[in-house]
Amino acid sequence: MNTVSSPPAPLASAPQAVAAEPLLTLQGVHTHIGAYHILHGVDLSVPHGQVTLLLGRNGAGKTTTLRTIMGLWKASSGALRFDGHLLSALSTPQIAQLGIAYVPENMGIFADLTVKENLLLAARRARTAAQIDSARLQWIFSLFPAVEKFWNHPAGKLSGGQKQMLAVARAIVEPRRLLIVDEPSKGLAPAIVNNMIDAFAQLKASGVTLLLVEQNLAFARRLGDTVAVMDNGRVVHAGAMAAFSADAELQQRLLGLSI
Repeated sequence: MNTVSSPPAPLASAPQAVAAEPLLTLQGVHTHIGAYHILHGVDLSVPHGQVTLLLGRNGAGKTTTLRTIMGLWKASSGALRFDGHLLSALSTPQIAQLGIAYVPENMGIFADLTVKENLLLAARRARTAAQIDSARLQWIFSLFPAVEKFWNHPAGKLSGGQKQMLAVARAIVEPRRLLIVDEPSKGLAPAIVNNMIDAFAQLKASGVTLLLVEQNLAFARRLGDTVAVMDNGRVVHAGAMAAFSADAELQQRLLGLSI
């Protein structure tokens, strides 16, 4: 496990919430994409300060749920609330300004730009790399040494694991209250997966709430506090990750495999 420096504090303006209270809730959320009805009344609760894993077979609606939260696809009906804010009334930039960051499955980095330029684009308060918060940048370097090592290299030349590190680094270059990541361990070598788990644990310790879509159940078990399982556009199970990890029959029934 990597030894990292203490993370910078989260947003100073963020109110302190009771740990048991959900930071994000979805109630009866339906989403249509063209003629296709993808989400069929999703109910989801993401507790403040915890790591929530969203699991499910391919096509269950996990990515659509994340994109609906971010306003990239608009909910047809239902309510999405983040710390009292009704997300369906906001645009994607406005949702991001609440302190929510999203790392899509394709990572969303700019291949022709350097690692430094990718981070600078995400640091809205900085016009030059020198204006990025130095303590926060050093913390990111401690989480992801490859970001510092390849600082002036084109992002497109990085390995898959290094690109994923850069994508997460971009998402947290400014303080965030909620980090949403789609398939963070997909295609990564075990050593890189361990590094990613360490980084997410540090983010949680700093007060960041995490919502992760994941197919790697071993990854989910090591990191998750709570779990929600989707099937056919609905959440069909929600509860503590520890209990889900211990129930092989439930895993087999819901996912077709076990941890």
